[in-house]
Amino acid sequence: MLESSGSPSRHEVLTWSDVDKLIDIMIPQLRAVGPFSGIIMITRGGVIPGGMLAEALDIPHLLTAAVDFPAKAAAGLMAWPTFLQFPDPSLVINRRTLIVDDVWGSGRTSIAVRERLVAIGATPFTCVLHYNPYRSLFKNEKPSFYGATTDSYVIYPWEIDRGMRDIGLTVPDMN
Repeated sequence: MLESSGSPSRHEVLTWSDVDKLIDIMIPQLRAVGPFSGIIMITRGGVIPGGMLAEALDIPHLLTAAVDFPAKAAAGLMAWPTFLQFPDPSLVINRRTLIVDDVWGSGRTSIAVRERLVAIGATPFTCVLHYNPYRSLFKNEKPSFYGATTDSYVIYPWEIDRGMRDIGLTVPDMN
């Protein structure tokens, strides 16, 4: 459920076991359309799930992309991104490439990376742990692969301290 401000009113704190289950849900989907020649992990959220998927799918070609959008108030939600880091075109051209991030909220980051790869000549597929169709700015788009849908603000185990602090909650005992 969304608050009137547009932000999720529910928060979901995931454990490593929860993440493993989401990865296990996606692996058969990915194998069914694979193989992929490489993975582009969107920093920072896509680094850990991207590494987990690379290991499970035996994909040794790992790259990263860092995308920055101008502040929402100053430029609006549809502002063009700045790519702080992106693979050289020679590393992705003519490759089936899996783009991995943790969550598809607005969808801007995954779409920006995907469209840049299409322009280069790669064959990209988007993959996230969570898809939030309620926040997506792209009503006719969704990730190629996702582990679950949500309307919550998801906090992953690798961001537990930072994520909890950002929403005013205390860190639970994860032992």
